[in-house]
Amino acid sequence: MIFIGLCRLEGKPSKEKTAKVMEYVKKMGPGIKGLYMTLGRYDAVIIFEAPDEKAAMKGSIMMSEFMKTETLVAVSIEEAIKILG
Repeated sequence: MIFIGLCRLEGKPSKEKTAKVMEYVKKMGPGIKGLYMTLGRYDAVIIFEAPDEKAAMKGSIMMSEFMKTETLVAVSIEEAIKILG
């Protein structure tokens, strides 16, 4: 399953906090499809793959140590068309 994490760093973004994010991302390994720093409401967006919602939730909880996250489930357009019948 593909998930999109919308992240807001606690307090002011810094090199140290960004390094912590990268450290966590390395622990997640090949499941990470993309990590982007963003402008606006969120400081970062992470696109990752996990076997199920429970695994994605575990990752979000681990990240909550230094950021607030909102995690979305992503479905490809082809899968969505199949679901819609």
